[in-house]
Amino acid sequence: MQSKSPAVAQGFSLLQNFKSPHRTLRFYQILVLIITFSAYASFHASRKPPSIVKSVLGPKIKPNATIISNQQLNLSSIGTGWAPFDGKRGTLRLGELDLAFLSSYSIGMYLAGLIGDRIDLRLFLSFGMLGSGVFTILFGLGYWLNIHQLGFYLAVQIVCGLFESIGWPCVVAVVGNWFGKAKRGLILGIWNSHTSVGNIFGSIIASSVLEFGWGWSFVLPGLLIIFVGIFVFLFLIIKPEDVGFEIPEKVIEMNGTVDNTENSEKIESEGMTLLDLESSNSSKAISFFDAWRLPGVAPYAFCLFFSKLVAYTFLYWLPFYIRHTGTY
Repeated sequence: MQSKSPAVAQGFSLLQNFKSPHRTLRFYQILVLIITFSAYASFHASRKPPSIVKSVLGPKIKPNATIISNQQLNLSSIGTGWAPFDGKRGTLRLGELDLAFLSSYSIGMYLAGLIGDRIDLRLFLSFGMLGSGVFTILFGLGYWLNIHQLGFYLAVQIVCGLFESIGWPCVVAVVGNWFGKAKRGLILGIWNSHTSVGNIFGSIIASSVLEFGWGWSFVLPGLLIIFVGIFVFLFLIIKPEDVGFEIPEKVIEMNGTVDNTENSEKIESEGMTLLDLESSNSSKAISFFDAWRLPGVAPYAFCLFFSKLVAYTFLYWLPFYIRHTGTY
Protein backbone atom coordinates (compact mmCIF):
# COMPACT_ATOMS: atom_id res chain seq x y z
CA MET A 1 0.00 0.00 0.00
CA GLN A 2 1.60 3.20 -1.14
CA SER A 3 0.83 6.84 -0.56
CA LYS A 4 0.38 8.84 -3.72
CA SER A 5 1.21 12.20 -2.16
CA PRO A 6 4.84 13.18 -1.57
CA ALA A 7 3.93 16.05 0.73
CA VAL A 8 5.55 16.07 4.15
CA ALA A 9 3.27 16.20 7.19
CA GLN A 10 2.22 19.73 8.09
CA GLY A 11 3.77 19.51 11.54
CA PHE A 12 7.24 19.12 10.06
CA SER A 13 6.57 21.81 7.49
CA LEU A 14 5.81 24.26 10.29
CA LEU A 15 9.05 23.34 12.07
CA GLN A 16 11.35 23.59 9.08
CA ASN A 17 12.96 26.75 10.46
CA PHE A 18 14.20 24.82 13.50
CA LYS A 19 17.35 22.99 12.44
CA SER A 20 17.97 19.56 13.96
CA PRO A 21 21.14 17.64 13.10
CA HIS A 22 19.78 14.46 14.70
CA ARG A 23 16.96 13.74 12.24
CA THR A 24 18.48 10.55 10.91
CA LEU A 25 16.68 7.60 9.38
CA ARG A 26 16.60 5.95 12.81
CA PHE A 27 14.98 9.08 14.28
CA TYR A 28 12.16 8.93 11.75
CA GLN A 29 11.72 5.18 12.17
CA ILE A 30 11.29 5.57 15.93
CA LEU A 31 8.91 8.47 15.39
CA VAL A 32 6.80 6.42 12.97
CA LEU A 33 6.65 3.52 15.42
CA ILE A 34 5.52 5.81 18.25
CA ILE A 35 2.89 7.58 16.16
CA THR A 36 1.42 4.41 14.62
CA PHE A 37 1.54 2.67 18.02
CA SER A 38 -0.41 5.53 19.60
CA ALA A 39 -2.83 5.64 16.68
CA TYR A 40 -3.85 2.01 16.83
CA ALA A 41 -3.86 1.93 20.63
CA SER A 42 -6.40 4.77 20.53
CA PHE A 43 -8.48 2.77 18.03
CA HIS A 44 -8.68 -0.11 20.48
CA ALA A 45 -9.36 2.24 23.38
CA SER A 46 -12.38 3.61 21.52
CA ARG A 47 -13.75 0.07 21.03
CA LYS A 48 -13.85 -0.78 24.74
CA PRO A 49 -16.83 1.32 25.94
CA PRO A 50 -19.55 -1.04 24.63
CA SER A 51 -18.19 -3.93 26.70
CA ILE A 52 -17.87 -1.73 29.79
CA VAL A 53 -21.39 -0.28 29.66
CA LYS A 54 -23.20 -3.52 28.76
CA SER A 55 -23.91 -4.19 32.43
CA VAL A 56 -25.53 -0.75 32.73
CA LEU A 57 -27.46 -0.79 29.47
CA GLY A 58 -28.66 -4.38 29.83
CA PRO A 59 -31.57 -5.85 31.80
CA LYS A 60 -31.76 -5.39 35.55
CA ILE A 61 -29.79 -7.93 37.52
CA LYS A 62 -31.97 -10.39 39.38
CA PRO A 63 -29.99 -11.74 42.34
CA ASN A 64 -30.07 -15.45 42.98
CA ALA A 65 -31.33 -15.89 46.51
CA THR A 66 -29.41 -19.12 46.91
CA ILE A 67 -26.17 -17.25 46.32
CA ILE A 68 -26.69 -13.69 47.53
CA SER A 69 -29.09 -12.47 50.16
CA ASN A 70 -30.84 -9.12 49.90
CA GLN A 71 -28.90 -7.88 52.91
CA GLN A 72 -25.61 -8.56 51.15
CA LEU A 73 -26.65 -6.93 47.90
CA ASN A 74 -26.59 -3.16 47.45
CA LEU A 75 -29.74 -2.76 45.37
CA SER A 76 -29.15 0.94 44.86
CA SER A 77 -26.06 0.12 42.82
CA ILE A 78 -28.04 -1.95 40.30
CA GLY A 79 -29.31 -0.01 37.29
CA THR A 80 -32.63 -0.71 35.65
CA GLY A 81 -31.02 -0.71 32.22
CA TRP A 82 -31.52 1.57 29.27
CA ALA A 83 -34.27 1.03 26.74
CA PRO A 84 -34.22 -0.68 24.28
CA PHE A 85 -31.65 -2.90 26.01
CA ASP A 86 -33.46 -3.40 29.34
CA GLY A 87 -36.23 -5.83 28.44
CA LYS A 88 -36.33 -9.59 28.05
CA ARG A 89 -34.60 -9.23 24.69
CA GLY A 90 -32.04 -6.82 26.11
CA THR A 91 -29.03 -9.12 25.88
CA LEU A 92 -30.02 -10.09 22.34
CA ARG A 93 -30.09 -6.45 21.33
CA LEU A 94 -26.71 -5.84 22.92
CA GLY A 95 -25.43 -8.71 20.82
CA GLU A 96 -26.95 -7.09 17.74
CA LEU A 97 -24.83 -4.00 18.45
CA ASP A 98 -21.71 -6.15 18.39
CA LEU A 99 -22.89 -7.88 15.23
CA ALA A 100 -23.50 -4.55 13.51
CA PHE A 101 -20.08 -3.18 14.47
CA LEU A 102 -18.03 -6.27 13.66
CA SER A 103 -19.83 -6.95 10.38
CA SER A 104 -19.21 -3.43 9.07
CA TYR A 105 -15.68 -3.58 10.44
CA SER A 106 -14.88 -6.78 8.54
CA ILE A 107 -16.31 -5.43 5.29
CA GLY A 108 -14.60 -2.11 5.83
CA MET A 109 -11.19 -3.76 6.21
CA TYR A 110 -11.31 -4.89 2.59
CA LEU A 111 -12.57 -1.53 1.36
CA ALA A 112 -10.00 0.34 3.43
CA GLY A 113 -7.21 -1.70 1.87
CA LEU A 114 -8.39 -0.89 -1.63
CA ILE A 115 -8.80 2.82 -0.93
CA GLY A 116 -5.53 3.08 0.99
CA ASP A 117 -3.64 1.81 -2.05
CA ARG A 118 -4.81 4.83 -3.99
CA ILE A 119 -4.72 7.84 -1.65
CA ASP A 120 -2.49 9.48 0.94
CA LEU A 121 -2.28 7.12 3.93
CA ARG A 122 -1.73 9.96 6.41
CA LEU A 123 -4.91 11.70 5.34
CA PHE A 124 -6.83 8.44 5.19
CA LEU A 125 -5.70 7.33 8.65
CA SER A 126 -6.47 10.75 10.14
CA PHE A 127 -9.90 10.66 8.51
CA GLY A 128 -10.60 7.25 10.02
CA MET A 129 -9.55 8.36 13.49
CA LEU A 130 -11.62 11.54 13.41
CA GLY A 131 -14.65 9.64 12.14
CA SER A 132 -14.24 6.93 14.79
CA GLY A 133 -14.04 9.58 17.50
CA VAL A 134 -17.10 11.44 16.26
CA PHE A 135 -19.31 8.35 16.11
CA THR A 136 -18.02 7.01 19.42
CA ILE A 137 -19.03 10.32 20.99
CA LEU A 138 -22.34 10.24 19.10
CA PHE A 139 -23.20 6.90 20.70
CA GLY A 140 -22.55 8.41 24.13
CA LEU A 141 -24.72 11.44 23.35
CA GLY A 142 -27.67 9.06 23.34
CA TYR A 143 -27.45 9.23 27.15
CA TRP A 144 -27.99 13.00 27.38
CA LEU A 145 -30.36 13.18 24.41
CA ASN A 146 -32.44 10.39 25.97
CA ILE A 147 -32.48 8.32 22.79
CA HIS A 148 -34.12 4.90 23.08
CA GLN A 149 -34.43 3.83 19.44
CA LEU A 150 -32.47 0.68 18.59
CA GLY A 151 -32.02 1.85 15.01
CA PHE A 152 -30.01 4.87 16.15
CA TYR A 153 -27.48 2.79 18.06
CA LEU A 154 -27.23 0.19 15.28
CA ALA A 155 -26.62 2.88 12.67
CA VAL A 156 -23.94 4.52 14.80
CA GLN A 157 -22.18 1.18 15.32
CA ILE A 158 -22.27 0.33 11.62
CA VAL A 159 -20.74 3.64 10.55
CA CYS A 160 -18.26 3.55 13.44
CA GLY A 161 -17.15 0.07 12.36
CA LEU A 162 -16.40 1.37 8.87
CA PHE A 163 -14.26 4.17 10.26
CA GLU A 164 -12.51 1.85 12.71
CA SER A 165 -11.58 -0.54 9.89
CA ILE A 166 -9.35 2.13 8.35
CA GLY A 167 -6.80 1.87 11.14
CA TRP A 168 -5.15 -1.51 10.70
CA PRO A 169 -4.41 -1.48 6.93
CA CYS A 170 -2.96 2.01 7.21
CA VAL A 171 -0.63 1.51 10.18
CA VAL A 172 0.66 -1.82 8.84
CA ALA A 173 1.38 -0.27 5.45
CA VAL A 174 3.21 2.70 6.98
CA VAL A 175 5.39 0.52 9.20
CA GLY A 176 6.12 -1.75 6.24
CA ASN A 177 7.33 1.27 4.27
CA TRP A 178 9.93 2.12 6.91
CA PHE A 179 11.37 -1.26 7.84
CA GLY A 180 12.95 -4.01 5.81
CA LYS A 181 12.71 -7.68 6.65
CA ALA A 182 15.92 -7.92 8.71
CA LYS A 183 14.49 -7.07 12.16
CA ARG A 184 10.83 -6.86 11.32
CA GLY A 185 9.85 -9.75 13.61
CA LEU A 186 11.32 -8.13 16.73
CA ILE A 187 10.05 -4.68 15.82
CA LEU A 188 6.51 -5.79 15.03
CA GLY A 189 6.43 -8.05 18.08
CA ILE A 190 6.98 -5.06 20.34
CA TRP A 191 4.92 -2.67 18.24
CA ASN A 192 1.93 -5.01 18.10
CA SER A 193 1.38 -4.63 21.85
CA HIS A 194 -0.61 -1.52 20.94
CA THR A 195 -3.77 -3.65 20.94
CA SER A 196 -3.33 -4.68 24.58
CA VAL A 197 -2.24 -1.21 25.65
CA GLY A 198 -5.27 0.31 23.94
CA ASN A 199 -7.64 -2.20 25.53
CA ILE A 200 -6.17 -1.50 28.97
CA PHE A 201 -6.41 2.27 28.68
CA GLY A 202 -9.85 2.06 27.10
CA SER A 203 -11.13 -0.08 29.96
CA ILE A 204 -9.64 2.23 32.58
CA ILE A 205 -11.02 5.38 30.98
CA ALA A 206 -14.50 3.98 30.32
CA SER A 207 -14.93 2.38 33.73
CA SER A 208 -13.53 5.34 35.69
CA VAL A 209 -16.31 7.67 34.52
CA LEU A 210 -19.16 5.15 34.35
CA GLU A 211 -20.57 6.31 37.69
CA PHE A 212 -21.16 9.79 36.23
CA GLY A 213 -23.32 8.40 33.42
CA TRP A 214 -22.60 5.82 30.74
CA GLY A 215 -22.37 8.51 28.08
CA TRP A 216 -19.03 9.67 29.48
CA SER A 217 -17.60 6.22 28.87
CA PHE A 218 -17.95 6.91 25.15
CA VAL A 219 -17.16 10.61 25.08
CA LEU A 220 -13.70 10.44 26.67
CA PRO A 221 -12.31 7.62 24.45
CA GLY A 222 -13.83 9.43 21.48
CA LEU A 223 -12.03 12.64 22.38
CA LEU A 224 -8.81 10.67 22.87
CA ILE A 225 -8.80 9.19 19.36
CA ILE A 226 -9.65 12.57 17.84
CA PHE A 227 -6.71 14.16 19.65
CA VAL A 228 -4.33 11.40 18.50
CA GLY A 229 -5.78 11.67 14.98
CA ILE A 230 -4.83 15.35 14.84
CA PHE A 231 -1.31 14.43 15.97
CA VAL A 232 -1.13 11.80 13.22
CA PHE A 233 -2.24 14.35 10.64
CA LEU A 234 0.46 16.79 11.72
CA PHE A 235 3.46 14.50 12.16
CA LEU A 236 3.11 11.10 10.46
CA ILE A 237 5.48 10.60 7.51
CA ILE A 238 4.34 7.82 5.20
CA LYS A 239 7.61 6.68 3.65
CA PRO A 240 11.36 7.46 3.82
CA GLU A 241 11.45 9.11 0.39
CA ASP A 242 9.24 11.92 1.70
CA VAL A 243 12.12 13.15 3.88
CA GLY A 244 15.00 12.30 1.56
CA PHE A 245 15.91 8.77 2.67
CA GLU A 246 16.04 5.56 0.67
CA ILE A 247 13.74 2.69 1.58
CA PRO A 248 15.59 -0.21 3.33
CA GLU A 249 15.41 -2.49 0.29
CA LYS A 250 17.09 0.05 -1.98
CA VAL A 251 19.83 0.62 0.59
CA ILE A 252 20.64 -3.08 0.48
CA GLU A 253 20.94 -2.99 -3.29
CA MET A 254 23.11 0.16 -3.30
CA ASN A 255 25.55 -1.36 -0.81
CA GLY A 256 26.45 -4.03 -3.35
CA THR A 257 25.24 -7.00 -1.36
CA VAL A 258 23.45 -8.32 -4.44
CA ASP A 259 25.63 -9.53 -7.26
CA ASN A 260 23.15 -10.66 -9.85
CA THR A 261 19.63 -10.02 -11.07
CA GLU A 262 18.19 -13.22 -9.62
CA ASN A 263 19.43 -12.49 -6.08
CA SER A 264 18.37 -8.85 -6.40
CA GLU A 265 14.83 -9.85 -7.22
CA LYS A 266 14.80 -12.32 -4.35
CA ILE A 267 15.89 -9.76 -1.76
CA GLU A 268 13.51 -7.17 -3.14
CA SER A 269 10.57 -9.55 -2.96
CA GLU A 270 11.46 -10.65 0.58
CA GLY A 271 11.59 -7.06 1.80
CA MET A 272 8.15 -6.09 0.59
CA THR A 273 5.02 -6.20 2.68
CA LEU A 274 1.96 -8.16 1.65
CA LEU A 275 0.09 -4.94 1.00
CA ASP A 276 2.56 -3.40 -1.44
CA LEU A 277 3.84 -6.51 -3.20
CA GLU A 278 2.08 -5.72 -6.44
CA SER A 279 3.41 -2.16 -6.68
CA SER A 280 7.05 -3.12 -7.43
CA ASN A 281 6.46 -3.17 -11.19
CA SER A 282 3.01 -1.62 -11.46
CA SER A 283 0.94 1.06 -9.81
CA LYS A 284 -2.15 -1.16 -9.92
CA ALA A 285 -3.49 -2.20 -6.54
CA ILE A 286 -3.57 -5.90 -5.76
CA SER A 287 -6.93 -7.59 -6.19
CA PHE A 288 -8.83 -9.52 -3.54
CA PHE A 289 -8.16 -12.90 -5.16
CA ASP A 290 -4.51 -12.08 -5.84
CA ALA A 291 -4.09 -11.35 -2.13
CA TRP A 292 -5.42 -14.80 -1.25
CA ARG A 293 -2.85 -16.39 -3.56
CA LEU A 294 0.07 -14.84 -1.69
CA PRO A 295 2.01 -17.44 0.36
CA GLY A 296 0.84 -17.68 3.96
CA VAL A 297 -2.19 -15.39 3.65
CA ALA A 298 -4.86 -18.11 3.90
CA PRO A 299 -3.32 -19.97 6.91
CA TYR A 300 -2.71 -16.66 8.68
CA ALA A 301 -6.28 -15.53 8.02
CA PHE A 302 -7.79 -18.72 9.45
CA CYS A 303 -5.51 -18.65 12.49
CA LEU A 304 -6.47 -15.06 13.13
CA PHE A 305 -10.15 -15.92 12.71
CA PHE A 306 -10.12 -18.42 15.56
CA SER A 307 -7.90 -16.33 17.83
CA LYS A 308 -10.14 -13.28 17.33
CA LEU A 309 -13.21 -15.43 17.96
CA VAL A 310 -11.95 -16.16 21.47
CA ALA A 311 -10.47 -12.72 22.09
CA TYR A 312 -13.55 -10.72 21.16
CA THR A 313 -15.82 -13.04 23.12
CA PHE A 314 -13.91 -12.12 26.26
CA LEU A 315 -13.38 -8.47 25.35
CA TYR A 316 -17.04 -7.80 24.58
CA TRP A 317 -18.84 -9.99 27.10
CA LEU A 318 -16.60 -10.83 30.05
CA PRO A 319 -17.43 -7.67 32.08
CA PHE A 320 -21.15 -8.27 31.50
CA TYR A 321 -20.84 -11.91 32.52
CA ILE A 322 -18.91 -11.11 35.70
CA ARG A 323 -21.42 -8.42 36.69
CA HIS A 324 -24.33 -10.84 36.33
CA THR A 325 -22.82 -13.96 37.87
CA GLY A 326 -20.15 -12.76 40.31
CA THR A 327 -20.67 -12.43 44.00
CA TYR A 328 -20.16 -9.14 45.83
